[in-house]
Amino acid sequence: MSSDDNKISRIGKPINLNIGLIFFFVILVYLIISVVMYFTSKHIIGYQVKTGSLSVSNIYEGIALRDETVVTAGCAGYVNYFATEGEKVGTGNLVCGIDETGALQDYINQNMDAGSDVLSDRDLSSLKNEMINFSSSFNEKDFSSVYEFKYAIQGDVLKFSNRNLLSSIDDLRSQSALIKLCNSPASGVVVYSVDGFESKQPVNADKSWFDKEIYEENKKQLINNNIVSIGDPLFKLSDSENWSILIEVDENRAAELVEEKYVKVKFLKNQYESWAKVTEIEGNDDGHYILLSFTNSMITFVMDRFINIELLLDTETGLKVPNSAICDKAFFIVPMDYLTKGGDGADGILRETYNEEGQMIPEFIPVTIYNIDEENNAYLDDSILRLGDRIDMPDSTQTFVISKSGTLTGVYNINKGYADFKEIEILNSNEEYSIIRSNTTYGLVAYDYIVLDADSVETDEFIYE
Repeated sequence: MSSDDNKISRIGKPINLNIGLIFFFVILVYLIISVVMYFTSKHIIGYQVKTGSLSVSNIYEGIALRDETVVTAGCAGYVNYFATEGEKVGTGNLVCGIDETGALQDYINQNMDAGSDVLSDRDLSSLKNEMINFSSSFNEKDFSSVYEFKYAIQGDVLKFSNRNLLSSIDDLRSQSALIKLCNSPASGVVVYSVDGFESKQPVNADKSWFDKEIYEENKKQLINNNIVSIGDPLFKLSDSENWSILIEVDENRAAELVEEKYVKVKFLKNQYESWAKVTEIEGNDDGHYILLSFTNSMITFVMDRFINIELLLDTETGLKVPNSAICDKAFFIVPMDYLTKGGDGADGILRETYNEEGQMIPEFIPVTIYNIDEENNAYLDDSILRLGDRIDMPDSTQTFVISKSGTLTGVYNINKGYADFKEIEILNSNEEYSIIRSNTTYGLVAYDYIVLDADSVETDEFIYE
């Protein structure tokens, strides 16, 4: 055996390919490319148009303004009320008495201690109904109403009791000439509180009127058996069914209400509904105020200065679109007489162009009509035409130089895969959405898809999803 036969040759190690590792690497590269493309590409979000209405709050807290007369005390002493608050009294009817010595109060205490002062079933029923009404309308955010209710109940109980004393008034007065009876100087509804709004006029309105804290500081409850001085308020009378409610609104809502002239109002206290005349009030500041005038139901709310109401307005319905989808776009304005049809039936114009020999040749340029105004002018896309282009009227020697432009409000429709501008007519709007008219000639219909953010696209840009 030769020495060559004993040589050992090293054989190269075979390549062992890991298929799983290859797939992992391919997927990783794909994910990296996808992430890069996501963050570097333009994101266009679509929105499907549907029929709807705006969610606009029609609930307001208004200020009641009435013809109110404050009757003041002619002498000093303890005041005792006999007329029931919130009820109407005639001219000359007894409302209260002023006891300069305290004899009347001593007489009341003696009768109460004797147990002779018993409320009738009618009086008890009246108190029960007042408690039920307060309980059903109580709002924890308006806790001050608890004190008003307390004073009202105390006053009612004392006034019910005082009515039993009327038969003894003449005997008491014969014993003491210092008990002065106060009769109503005119007919009207009696209220036992004053708050400074009795003489206020709507034209002087400002935002401070609606500050409940300021109001509570100025309001004075006229309580039975309190001491009054000469000139202090005893009670007030509201003598007219013509009254009004002042509300504060924004500028747009003020314009809407003024256009309505009359609106239907629901009083949330008792769900009563009534029509009111609308008047816009300028006020003393930059606020916008509406005066709602009524000719009935004054007595129902005579003891309320702040009244919660709901305006029962006809809700505007139409196509609901986000405000972010709405934009303005400029167009050239061309008389419709200069538009013609191409061989395929498409709309277009004849624009003057020149060949190499300098000869003028009319060139058919297809265009899209975005709107036709009342003067029969067409709005054409300014990306196809140029300022100063001369166009020919079909079958005529007349020409027109493109120089006039106008702006349309609209959205970008993406039903066909590209951004197609569509004019819209806005009926109403709030901070987030607008209601637009449906089925217009150049507008939208329900279930169209539009671009959610109009600033993210250009006209005729292709949309990739």
